[in-house]
Amino acid sequence: VYHKSFVPLEWSLSSDTRTHQGFTKVIVDKNNGKVLGIHFLGPSAGEVMQGYGTAMKKGITFQDLEDTVGIHPTCAEEIVTLSVTKSSGKDAAAGGC
Repeated sequence: VYHKSFVPLEWSLSSDTRTHQGFTKVIVDKNNGKVLGIHFLGPSAGEVMQGYGTAMKKGITFQDLEDTVGIHPTCAEEIVTLSVTKSSGKDAAAGGC
């Protein structure tokens, strides 16, 4: 399970929303690298998840995600830049650009 919390760019511009965070998680089968599920909490989640839903139906692997160039600056790129696993115990907070 790869995961990351982040502050969406559009939320970082206002002091009212700057403290709110988005979150994304990708669940991967350790045996074959196949993506079993993707969770995304943030702006435009439906639009972000539409393409990933299609990719999952086609059998996307975590390596496929890693090989994808994320569209910058968007929240969707957070999914293709995941590197911290829950089992590592490392901080899942995103750094800056």
